[in-house]
Amino acid sequence: MNTKLHAVTDADVRPIRFFMTAGRVSDYTGAAALLDSLPAAEWLLGDRGYDADWFRDALKHKGIMPCIPGRKSRGKPVKYDKRRYKRRNRIEIMFGRLKDWRRVATRYDRCPKVFLSAIALAATVMFWL
Repeated sequence: MNTKLHAVTDADVRPIRFFMTAGRVSDYTGAAALLDSLPAAEWLLGDRGYDADWFRDALKHKGIMPCIPGRKSRGKPVKYDKRRYKRRNRIEIMFGRLKDWRRVATRYDRCPKVFLSAIALAATVMFWL
């Protein structure tokens, strides 16, 4: 079983929202699912998997500036703040903290619902510590 976890974190590396998709599903599905529940923010940092014109337009409509580099296959390069994009490691730090929980890191649970519940439990403890 292969799944992909999409997450939203705050500036303090605390998890806020999660959405799980199948492993072969595009990142656009996770972006669309999390779009309505995004908290108020000035910037959104994301990787190349979230590079889509409709996603950028939706973020700008919500008053959030996207800091997402363009895909390599994109014809016209997209401008983004490279200095701000270096802070994207905070998202990776959050995923690393999630993997401190052995149940999450080794994926004991085969059922996606149970696995997401384990992630939610770990995220709840992480949020307050």
